[in-house]
Amino acid sequence: MSPIQRQRRIEAELVELMPALRKFARRFHASPNDIDDLVQETCLKALSNLEKFEEGTRLKSWLFTIMRNSFCTKFGLAKRERVGIEANVAERPSVPPTQDWVVRGHELEDAIGRLPERYRIAIDLIFIQGVSYEIAASQCDCPVGTVKSRVNRGRQQLARELG
Repeated sequence: MSPIQRQRRIEAELVELMPALRKFARRFHASPNDIDDLVQETCLKALSNLEKFEEGTRLKSWLFTIMRNSFCTKFGLAKRERVGIEANVAERPSVPPTQDWVVRGHELEDAIGRLPERYRIAIDLIFIQGVSYEIAASQCDCPVGTVKSRVNRGRQQLARELG
């Protein structure tokens, strides 16, 4: 028998054994999809290794061995996988794009630069340098209420300008 005839005979016998393969796969899986996957994997491995099949042995036994080994390999790999340990990508906090903040920062800088000097100095001392109203008042040589008023008016002007 030629190698091509041998291969066709084995392929035809494999097709006849498909119901037996599906029945055997039910021992390993309950899900029809998993059963189909295991049968398909078994057939693929068998067809790609036909030269290893020894004449005179039972094809059914050889296929069942391939199926059992495929299942055991996948089962062993699945056992080692740590499902659910790592955080889901969807649950990770997202990082907003920085371009928007860079642009807004430049807009804020420009808007502060356009403020009248008395408001700009008050905003700089209180919000940028972080000094207290009392220290800002002594540096500006004015009462604390005046510094608070300048900061408030400067903030209102910035809010109008920046929207």
